[in-house]
Amino acid sequence: MGQKIFFILIIIGLPLSIAGSLLGWPSLLMFAVYCLTIIALASFMGRATESLAIIAGPRIGGLLNATFGNAVELIISIFSLKAGLIGIVLASLTGSVIGNLLLVTGASFFLGGLKFKRQKFNVFDARHNAGLMTFGVLVAFIIPEVFAGEIDADKQMVLSAGISIILILLYIAALYFKLVTHRGVYSRQDEGQALIEEEEEPEWGKRRAIIVLALATLAVAYVSENLVHTFEVVGEQLGWTELFIGVIIVAIVGNAAEHASAVIFAFKNKMDIAVEIAVGSTLQVAMFVAPVLVLVSFLFEEQMPLVFTLPELVAMALSVLLMIVITNDGESNWFEGLTLIAAYVLMGLGFYLI
Repeated sequence: MGQKIFFILIIIGLPLSIAGSLLGWPSLLMFAVYCLTIIALASFMGRATESLAIIAGPRIGGLLNATFGNAVELIISIFSLKAGLIGIVLASLTGSVIGNLLLVTGASFFLGGLKFKRQKFNVFDARHNAGLMTFGVLVAFIIPEVFAGEIDADKQMVLSAGISIILILLYIAALYFKLVTHRGVYSRQDEGQALIEEEEEPEWGKRRAIIVLALATLAVAYVSENLVHTFEVVGEQLGWTELFIGVIIVAIVGNAAEHASAVIFAFKNKMDIAVEIAVGSTLQVAMFVAPVLVLVSFLFEEQMPLVFTLPELVAMALSVLLMIVITNDGESNWFEGLTLIAAYVLMGLGFYLI
């Protein structure tokens, strides 16, 4: 049923997106059309990556889900940079971090926990990722803020570029560590679950999944470019600040694919993949997407330093710390999920009132 609804949204949404952008329809109407169309396209990206995840295994599958889920936000952010909307880009990065750690993980733990009293995931991966999250968010994002008041704008960009290059190199090293040198070293074998995963057939074959993924990504790129141009008018009409649009709206729309995928995997008791999607996506945003956007911004008139506001930094830091505490035992339940969701709602309320 849900798949049919998303398909109908794409069939209706894409022509309306093209017509609305050409005919100059009201920005508020087009904002809603663009958001719904992107979410529908993201669902197909999620189904395609889910098929590839079954074929490739949980770690590579989780990485694929995170990568193509973040592709939507990366596209939106590049067009936002081009339009000079630096604040929205930084806010959307904040929204991705707190959204993935609190909302996506929380929804996965909560809905999965309603079906299964206790769910287990790889505790070694959780501890490995905790160290990376601490570095990627608490260290790399806070350092530019600490020095921002002591140096001029040009030196801020030099510092941001240097940190960005280090983050990208460390992220590549982390992937090499997890997928090559230490692949299988920290694997967890659950007898029953392993057998079930081996027997499951992907919804789509490899070739069809890749084609759907490519076409959906191209469509998202077109719709995202138009979506960016509605932000200013929509913010004025609805009373939304640039910070709220970035942290909540862009982050939810841009990460719709992995939101859906993680919850689906959790409901199937595949918590290794669900956690890998949520945490892997966070790491990818902090250690790859954000640095890439900093470096890409040198191509445009206005550059983006890796300097966040104090509320953004505090929200990200608290999200990382709460996530580390909750996932450190390698088990989840519905109450832990509810705790993460409650934290997200509290932060969302704060950003709305700023």
